[in-house]
Amino acid sequence: MSIAENIQAVRAQIAEAARAAGRDPAGITLVGASKMNDAAACREAIAAGIDALGENRVQEMTEKLAENAYDGAPLHFIGHLQRNKVRQVVGKVALIQSVGSDPLLDEIEKQAEKLGLVQDILLEVNVGGEEAKSGFAPEAVFAAAQRAKTLEHVRLRGLMTVPPIETEPGQNLANFEKVHGLYVDINQKLYDNMLDILSMGMSGDFADAIRAGATMVRVGTAIFGRRAYPAAEQEGTV
Repeated sequence: MSIAENIQAVRAQIAEAARAAGRDPAGITLVGASKMNDAAACREAIAAGIDALGENRVQEMTEKLAENAYDGAPLHFIGHLQRNKVRQVVGKVALIQSVGSDPLLDEIEKQAEKLGLVQDILLEVNVGGEEAKSGFAPEAVFAAAQRAKTLEHVRLRGLMTVPPIETEPGQNLANFEKVHGLYVDINQKLYDNMLDILSMGMSGDFADAIRAGATMVRVGTAIFGRRAYPAAEQEGTV
């Protein structure tokens, strides 16, 4: 199937999951996770109406920006972001989804101030407490959201999570529900219900994420096909 046909199929699944949860499918944003896919694939996804594209790697994103790969759709950064690469991302993307530490938050604020802009972000929640993953511990997210509120050049839009890999279907529903609870709590107590993004769910579990309240899903394999990873590299987040 083509990328366009895959997007159509994913949208149908999103609609089915949303309706089953009593939600409007129009309230779910589809981000195409385009890691390890070339500029032509990105353009094909945009032509097919993808809502946004998401990149995991700064170097790959920079190379594809030079090829105008993302023209016509918002670009999100969805992977682990090192502080020394913040300057290559701030101002280049509509949304940084993976802000998972106070030092990273401060570095984004610093770079955005230099550029005279406000950078939209999400706080990443390490809901599974996995040592190999970045993100705030669930119990630390509220304080991070309070800190973000004090920064003049950062605008918090919501939360993101990458839960542990499922070993059986539906296993992450409880994790998604936990992050949704954090999102609602922060939204009500700190942001007057102005937060509007809860980014949860990937190719294998976005239906459960939507059931739990996700407003944005990040889908790679189901749109672009399986990635040809080097033998020494494990498959990533989408």
